[in-house]
Amino acid sequence: MKRRNFLWYSLLLITGCTTATSKFNNNNPTSARPEKLRFAVTDAKELKDLERDYEPFRAVLEEILDIEVEFFPVENYFAATPAMLSGQLDLVWSGASEYLVLSARAKAVPIVGITRPEYYTVIAVRADSGIESVADLKGKTIDVRKEGSTASHLGAIELLMNAGLDPKVDIKTIASKDYSLNPLKTGEADAWSRTSYRYEQALEQEGASEREYPLIARGKPLPSDVLVVSDRLDSKFVEELRSRLLENQDKLTQAILSVATLAFRFQGTQLVPASDTDYDTIREVYRAIGQDDYL
Repeated sequence: MKRRNFLWYSLLLITGCTTATSKFNNNNPTSARPEKLRFAVTDAKELKDLERDYEPFRAVLEEILDIEVEFFPVENYFAATPAMLSGQLDLVWSGASEYLVLSARAKAVPIVGITRPEYYTVIAVRADSGIESVADLKGKTIDVRKEGSTASHLGAIELLMNAGLDPKVDIKTIASKDYSLNPLKTGEADAWSRTSYRYEQALEQEGASEREYPLIARGKPLPSDVLVVSDRLDSKFVEELRSRLLENQDKLTQAILSVATLAFRFQGTQLVPASDTDYDTIREVYRAIGQDDYL
């Protein structure tokens, strides 16, 4: 697999923000209880997306914290980092992959994990492909949907490595940006990686069975999504924030599950204390594909 460049645009932007704000970040942190928290979700690009899917969660946050919580849209997965560096963003709901950038470049502080039961990577193939194991993918093409995605890309890379393949040379990846089985149907890809629930959804939409598109691998549970805050916030407030989130997790999880698009992914979710070491497995995958400079 060729060395991927999916992070470099973001890193150039981040580097510029680091230079521009280094003096600013040396200022004293905000007061113990800020008047407002600006809140982003890394996979919600526009305000309308935030309002559609995350308004119940935002409203409960505001209620339990007794602080105004304002949506802050970000352009892409990694755009939250320069926003946090420049002091424009306080609180982020992040996936595991994006968290690594926020941690390394913006010194974001993990507060609580948002668990995703049944969140693991699967790899499927066509029944007539002759591919029976991950090792058989050497010299083949796999569709990872989106480069940098925790489950469909990084989870797949981990499965390839576990099978003894070198992800940089033994396999070609493509990113179709498609949740459907089309890359397999058309022969554009020999294998297809997604989360387990996306696989089930794709079979249902296609009217197909697992016999037609069998799984050759199932990964281990992936790290949770995580709520992180800016390191500019006062440490006492950060501890208060963590405590209030965990104490009120029933209200927060009900808010998440009240939205159909989130309930699909977070059924059975819990809020749990988060630690940076929870994401070490994803760090190792990035290093394996030669994208460790930003770590």
